[in-house]
Amino acid sequence: MAACVSDTSRTLSCRDGHAASQLKLISIIVIFITSVVGISSPVLLSRYFQGKPAYDKTTLLIKCFAAGVILSTSLVHVLPDAFSALSDCRVSSKHPWKDYPFSGLVTMVGALTALLVDLTATSHMESQPGGGHSGGHHGQYEVVPIGAKEELGGKSCCSSKLAMDVESVAGGAESNSGGVSEETSVRLKQRLVSQVLEIGIIFHSVIIGVTLGMSQNQCTIRPLVAALAFHQIFEGMGLGGCIAQAGFKLGTTAYMCFMFAVTTPMGIVLGMILFSVTGYDDRNPKALILEGLLGSLSSGVLIYMALVDLIALDFFHNKMMSSDSWLRKISFIALVLGSISMSILALWA
Repeated sequence: MAACVSDTSRTLSCRDGHAASQLKLISIIVIFITSVVGISSPVLLSRYFQGKPAYDKTTLLIKCFAAGVILSTSLVHVLPDAFSALSDCRVSSKHPWKDYPFSGLVTMVGALTALLVDLTATSHMESQPGGGHSGGHHGQYEVVPIGAKEELGGKSCCSSKLAMDVESVAGGAESNSGGVSEETSVRLKQRLVSQVLEIGIIFHSVIIGVTLGMSQNQCTIRPLVAALAFHQIFEGMGLGGCIAQAGFKLGTTAYMCFMFAVTTPMGIVLGMILFSVTGYDDRNPKALILEGLLGSLSSGVLIYMALVDLIALDFFHNKMMSSDSWLRKISFIALVLGSISMSILALWA
């Protein structure tokens, strides 16, 4: 237990409940404003520039930047925090936490759960009348063209899917859906991905907020507030870019933006209430276990969404990308910039 002993003098000097409460109130306002700015910017820009000549290419670049942000969020921010929580000596010294790498297991469960949701929703849509897909075939799989303005009514999709419809060896009847049903099917998939992505990010945001709200260490809170402000801007841009491409109605778009903006502040308030009512410390073993498991789960969801529904489909199955080598290079640079921007913030948050 020697490793669990902390620097008592520094801990006591930093643990000031009154100063910590003031910093938390400031953080609620700052994080809410930055969250609104981050998630609303791509939504408003997409509505303003929609129909302009460079709209499709610009939104594709925003998508690639967003994919980098989300991938970095899952691998550099969420997953290491989950591992750290479950490897803390207060947790890892007890059964069953010291016997098995639960962080990796729950991360895998999160990724497989996201895949199951994706497959179930896709299967449901394909079972509907007229729900088949037209498009070119690739071996035993049917490829839905994505990002093609002339085929999808000028709307490039945030996460258009590679629909893998297994055909019989003898050959099956080809789907006979019209342009309207294809566009509807692709749009439904975009919306599904945006919603699942928001759920994963909300898990992450609640964990951040509750952890900050329960902390009484002003030395930890002060730099964390500044880092989280930038964190919410970049993460909001990532989610907002996907929401903008999904074509939700105004009310749904506003609701999703609002939920992202208030989740972390609500988590802070919830953490403050939990601490005041129960004295529940952010270093309590039960709090660490909950943080580790939820963090691992949300990390798995975000990893799947970033790699499968954003990066893979944009870079390998997007008509604009495949027909323009210059755009492909610029998109990769945008992806790297998004990853680097979010990764740098890991120095502080």
